[in-house]
Amino acid sequence: MKHNFKNLKIWILSMEITSDIHKICLGFPKNEVYGLVSQMNRAAVSMPSNIAEGSNRGNIHFKHYLNISLGSSFELQTQLLIANQNKYITDEKTIEIENKIIEFQKMTTGFISKLDV
Repeated sequence: MKHNFKNLKIWILSMEITSDIHKICLGFPKNEVYGLVSQMNRAAVSMPSNIAEGSNRGNIHFKHYLNISLGSSFELQTQLLIANQNKYITDEKTIEIENKIIEFQKMTTGFISKLDV
């Protein structure tokens, strides 16, 4: 079964997270442009990209892409916490974005288990 990725709640949420990450990274120190900024943007972009790529395939392959997207979200969550640890972002902003990432992880895990049926 094919899915229209633009209608998937997980894709919509991951696009929102990607936008949040792009915005917060603009405030990071210039010396992080090729380090943390690059890694965070890559991980964030990977989330909706893999959902979109997998949505056109059968469920077995789609699950594989969803798992990659999920992996990127855990990577991004860690990088967000590193950014907070380095005081690049406030605790409030960290919590706000981390909550969206956790929500994405729960929704994606639930979606994957529905594809098993």
